[in-house]
Amino acid sequence: MLKAIYFFLIVAIMTGIVGVLYTRFNNESSTIVPDTDEAVMCTMDAMQCPDGSFVGRTAPKCEFVCPPAPAIPADVQASLDAKAGLIVVESLMPGSVVTNGMTVTGKARGNWFFEASFPVSIVNWDGRIIAQSIATANGEWMTTQFVPFAATLNFESPYKEGDPDFMKRGAIIIQKDNPSGLPENDDAIEIPITFAP
Repeated sequence: MLKAIYFFLIVAIMTGIVGVLYTRFNNESSTIVPDTDEAVMCTMDAMQCPDGSFVGRTAPKCEFVCPPAPAIPADVQASLDAKAGLIVVESLMPGSVVTNGMTVTGKARGNWFFEASFPVSIVNWDGRIIAQSIATANGEWMTTQFVPFAATLNFESPYKEGDPDFMKRGAIIIQKDNPSGLPENDDAIEIPITFAP
């Protein structure tokens, strides 16, 4: 009789343990989306957005969410579109915030180059040149096809904290190399930029 009681007691305990484990496993495996009432803790990473601002991760998916890019003025977009068959800048958008040591990359038709290079400059709000560099071809430039290019620009920002906002404005000017010096062979693209302090 005592053996039967021990047997039923052991069976009851084992059944209880199996039931608890089964319930816990089912609840954990079926929870795919966390309860929205619970707080979500994201890591303290930061990312720089194209406009120069920094953002952290945002719950509930802990993703980086940059502010929407400002609208590109119609005249600027029209100018870029008109040159898109000759040169395309890929590393910055109009209005991008730029800092010292920035690299401009993109692709240009081979006839935009001469001796595998062309001039690039940065001007401030009133057109004064504050940096000049040479973009170099990353490939065979003696072609009519697009050729990748890169140029690094080192400069001291003309905008300082407390200056009027108009002093943040500037432009990157990418010129077609024109060894002939003839005005009919000149060409350029101008991209508005914003200086970081």
